[in-house]
Amino acid sequence: MRLGRGWRLAALLVMGLAVSACTSSSSQEDAGSGTEPVSVEHPEGSDVARITLTEDAARRLDVQTTAVVPAGDAGSGQTVIPYSAVLYDPSGDTWTYTSPKHLVFVRAPIDVDRIDGNSAILASGPPVGTDVVTVGGSELLGSEYEVGGE
Repeated sequence: MRLGRGWRLAALLVMGLAVSACTSSSSQEDAGSGTEPVSVEHPEGSDVARITLTEDAARRLDVQTTAVVPAGDAGSGQTVIPYSAVLYDPSGDTWTYTSPKHLVFVRAPIDVDRIDGNSAILASGPPVGTDVVTVGGSELLGSEYEVGGE
């Protein structure tokens, strides 16, 4: 599924505004604690970053996750995630953020076969049982790409 150039630019603008608002309030609130609200690591040999949030940052962003489930067709090998967990990068590629452990998030590529209501049926992506971000993913993407950063 691809978005037109205008939609991608609009989505990035909205993400930038949301992240910059969160960044400025987070910086002010965390300044006294000496802890940055978000840590972005770029593992060697990987195109995606590992994002770690503080408890306060995760609470302010209201980050929520749910597990990947198998599709109804038992033999299809397809999986299902909420459509809210699907993110589009500027090239129109589809991704989701996984949470391998508490407060840690890693962007994972997905191949959306189809959208069915509020569900995205995946041809490929994270395995069944993997936690994916359903709320707060666009802010994580903004942090990874340093949109709205100081």
